Amino acid sequence: MSDKPSKAQAMAVPSSRIGRVSRLGAMTAGVAGNMALNGLAQVGRGQRPKMRDLLLTPRNMTRVADQLAQMRGAAMKIGQLVSMDSGDVLPPELAQIMARLRDDAHFMPPAQLKQVLAAQWPDRWLASFAKFDVRPIAAASIGQVHRALLKDGRDLAVKVQYPGVARSIDSDVANVGALMRMSGLLPKGIDIGPYLEEAAKQLHEETDYAREGAWLTRFGELLAEDPRFVVPAMHADWSTDSILAMDYVAGEPIEAMVSAPQDVRNAVAEKLIDLTLQELFTLGAMQTDPNFANYLYQADTGRIVLLDFGAARQIDPVVTDQYRRLMLAGLDRDLPALGEIAQDIGFVASDTAQRHRDQIIAMMGMVFDHLQAGDRVDFSDTSLSRHMQAKGMALAEDGFVPPLVPVDVLLLQRKFGGVFLLAARLGAQVDVVRLLARYLGR
Repeated sequence: MSDKPSKAQAMAVPSSRIGRVSRLGAMTAGVAGNMALNGLAQVGRGQRPKMRDLLLTPRNMTRVADQLAQMRGAAMKIGQLVSMDSGDVLPPELAQIMARLRDDAHFMPPAQLKQVLAAQWPDRWLASFAKFDVRPIAAASIGQVHRALLKDGRDLAVKVQYPGVARSIDSDVANVGALMRMSGLLPKGIDIGPYLEEAAKQLHEETDYAREGAWLTRFGELLAEDPRFVVPAMHADWSTDSILAMDYVAGEPIEAMVSAPQDVRNAVAEKLIDLTLQELFTLGAMQTDPNFANYLYQADTGRIVLLDFGAARQIDPVVTDQYRRLMLAGLDRDLPALGEIAQDIGFVASDTAQRHRDQIIAMMGMVFDHLQAGDRVDFSDTSLSRHMQAKGMALAEDGFVPPLVPVDVLLLQRKFGGVFLLAARLGAQVDVVRLLARYLGR
């Protein structure tokens, strides 16, 4: 785990439900006010304002990023996902503002931290520690991590959940959903209600540290013989539903590898892509949150440290089989079979217009053509992503409404997208077809 200095500040987490609702309400009202003023100004200049352009202003995005960073919890978690999954959708300056939600969350001041620990641990708990650093080594949307040394010699990373976060998930998600609906960024006809419900469900799971501890232990066992990865061991005697104690494991942020030699960057990306395929096709379990902060790199050993298993889950064997068929059809350029399995998975529906179906299958074919275009996929080449983005926007403008995708599929696509985005950030070159062949029996 990295001790990299952070730009974050100590700031108390609003823990009462009323306080969190009022903050999100004030943020939404402020953004709406800015949009109205900008809209009136454009009308005064004889322009026809677009809702998307009114929302995506530096002032609005700064307001949203700052408020979500202070809120933490579900509100910030959704903001992180937007910033990570946006790719080339947001203008660079706005993507940079939102990226602050990934880089540095504010952290609890020592007094609030002490209250949380006192409520979870036995009286005089501090007497068991030789050292406990009150400034966290990492702070994210749901909790922050402290390095601590027990008097029995154990070097720990202690993950402490923010107070009130678990209780506020449903209201946070509802308020962020209202902001998304107001934004005008959603495709016409799409119902985000089921996705917000699933987001709330997943976030409830992520705040259950006992559940995460069980997944941490399980992945440690699954990957115990794999020399490429390190999974910290859990310490049950200092863990609770809201505190997770594990080994402190040293490493550098994975994004720091952007300056490493090409062969090192290639190796890092290959390991993570292979792990994703292994999770899907062999392990039957996946850590579905591809946040870059969940990976560290050990330069001396070449191993990757895997962190944060709050979003780990079983993968339905039916979904695994569907993706195996999808990969085989795509690599064989069998478009009829690709169309059939795309409907089975849920990318298209039985009532999807034929022209939209044809375009979607053609886009999927483009991805597989790109994978097989050379010996290696050059992830620094963004031409495919830009082309796919343009095709997707054209589909939306033509009235295509994406069907409701099963949650396993949604999370799988998020994991694939996040790992490929990291490979692009590293400028890696990987023989993805060779990796696929290991799991497809080719």
